[in-house]
Amino acid sequence: MRTPACRRAGTALLAVVLALLPGCSAGGDAGGAPPRTTTSRSAAPSAPATTSPAPVSEDEVLVTEALAGLDRRAQVSQLFVAGVPLDDLASGDELAAAGVGGLFLAGRSSASAADLAVTTGRWQSLAPGPGLWVAADQEGGLVQSLKGPGFDRLPPAVTQGTLPPPELAALADRMGASLREAGVNLDLAPVVDVVPPGTEAGNAPIGAFDRQYGGTAAAVLAAAGPVVDGLAAHGVTATLKHFPGLGRVQDNTDTAASVTDTGTTAGDEQVAAFGTLAGSPARPFVMSSSAIYAQLDPANPAAFSSAVLTGLLRGQLHFQGVVISDDLGSARAVAAVPPGDRAVRFLAAGGTLVLTADPDLVPGMTDAVLARDGADPAFAATLDAAVHTALLAKAQAGLLPG
Repeated sequence: MRTPACRRAGTALLAVVLALLPGCSAGGDAGGAPPRTTTSRSAAPSAPATTSPAPVSEDEVLVTEALAGLDRRAQVSQLFVAGVPLDDLASGDELAAAGVGGLFLAGRSSASAADLAVTTGRWQSLAPGPGLWVAADQEGGLVQSLKGPGFDRLPPAVTQGTLPPPELAALADRMGASLREAGVNLDLAPVVDVVPPGTEAGNAPIGAFDRQYGGTAAAVLAAAGPVVDGLAAHGVTATLKHFPGLGRVQDNTDTAASVTDTGTTAGDEQVAAFGTLAGSPARPFVMSSSAIYAQLDPANPAAFSSAVLTGLLRGQLHFQGVVISDDLGSARAVAAVPPGDRAVRFLAAGGTLVLTADPDLVPGMTDAVLARDGADPAFAATLDAAVHTALLAKAQAGLLPG
């Protein structure tokens, strides 16, 4: 873009040239008469084409305003969701005031939805800038964090998948309503992993606990879709997990290292199910698995793989929303990687929100991300994109000021 000084210099130069031409001056003829002009219909310039700039959405305006109020450390802090034990909710106050992006209710609780709302409301009031994601594992069956008054006892996903559509829709609606009443705006559900029939008992993380909606992608889509919609009806964002799928592994990434899927490919029906649900108008998040996928990237867990998160999820499946990690704090699958490197590698691969059940790791992870940010321009650009994605999701959820 030319600066005003450049434009002034160009105008002065033009005046000098015109003054040197016979009978011409910058203002016209020597006697002050108007300048001579000639016209030619064939040479008449056409009007320059004009295009209106693309309109800026209200959400983008909110993102811009939010960014202006956050220094770089505060921006990076927005990329962390830190665990808060459900038996020690007061410990979340300091984290909320420190400006983390969200808090994860870890464990199990029999507190009422109304009592939880008091705590989550206090956290929101302590957040210094953007509002908080308040997340919970509310799937059903053995994986239901909140069971007190105001919360239905949810059947496991394998049972939910057999319900008639009207019953499943009603259950999902009640699930969304109860979470919203408690101030929970992010459910780490539904599970989209497809467990092949007959292999359930040998699938430690999903099938052994009846967490799957069915044994085919079609069955999973038919059940998980209404859950996403029921949550969204009450302003609760769903999370599709665990991309690109844990339905074929044997070990659990929470308790075992080097968990490997040898069969899933980019064209697998399990992968396609994630792509279909990720395109929902409800804008669900996608949670990355920490397993290794030999057919996709044999050298890295999915959470650290640009081939999986950027190439497959964002490229092939065209997902531009929030990618949240599975636990990068306490999971055995990532224990061999220093905590700071876990955060850096996840974000570099195309992730957005770092979930750590261990909140004590957040300061060190933040420092590591900032150090890489200052030393690597390419990583800094990737980080800019992650911050923008994170804040845009908050704008869409009503969590940005204004």
